[in-house]
Amino acid sequence: MHSERASWGLRIAAWGGLLFLHFPILIILIYAFSTEDAAFSFPPQGFTLRWFAVTFARPDVLEAIRLSLQVAALATLIAMVLGTLAAAALYRRDFFGKEGVSLLLILPIALPGIITGLALLAAFKQLGIEPGVFTIVVGHATFCVVIVYNNVIARFRRTSYSLIEASMDLGADGWQTFRYIILPNLSSALLAGGMLAFALSFDEIIVTTFTAGHEKTLPIWLLNQLARPRDVPVTNVVAMLVMLATMLPILIAYYLTKGGEGVAGSGK
Repeated sequence: MHSERASWGLRIAAWGGLLFLHFPILIILIYAFSTEDAAFSFPPQGFTLRWFAVTFARPDVLEAIRLSLQVAALATLIAMVLGTLAAAALYRRDFFGKEGVSLLLILPIALPGIITGLALLAAFKQLGIEPGVFTIVVGHATFCVVIVYNNVIARFRRTSYSLIEASMDLGADGWQTFRYIILPNLSSALLAGGMLAFALSFDEIIVTTFTAGHEKTLPIWLLNQLARPRDVPVTNVVAMLVMLATMLPILIAYYLTKGGEGVAGSGK
């Protein structure tokens, strides 16, 4: 009886904690559909889709969305190529300094974002590179590589090397082995890693603040909106879109890698 009461107490505490954490998100979702008169009152008095039309009619919002999608797509592409190559190299061979290389790969996501941003800004200044889209993509790729690397190397560890040996014994060359054996085994890990990297890049703000220059990604646009209280309904709509754009890839990636051992790649 005592253990049953303790179990119910833990469940109530857990659900209470989840409700406390997600209540602000729920408020944003509700007010994204509220009428103009109810935008600053609680509880909301009406329901409307008007703010979605207003939001997508604003050039600054569309430009911020376009830039964020562009940066996230490029950073994800770079991360998938470099992360996969790094995982393949570090998985197959043991060499002096291997642990150091692994640490360097993981370090960008382990460090606070402000440290990474300052370091990147100082490096770009030393190289004479002005902040812009290129610097944002490079900054995002530095920590997105970790996400792909962790997922791919975890999948490599669960893939039997005998499959590769059997392919080579049957006369397949390196490209055929990669295409028909390795890539199919890595496909879900690559997809999950790419989705996680895209979601992480899409809503990144700390590193972006130091590398963006005059460019405004969607998170920076949202930050600037805090000084414009009259745009609260539009801000709520954009915030809801950002949450959906980051939450859905993470959920899909979770189900793709569900049940796997050692799958890393949690958010920054």
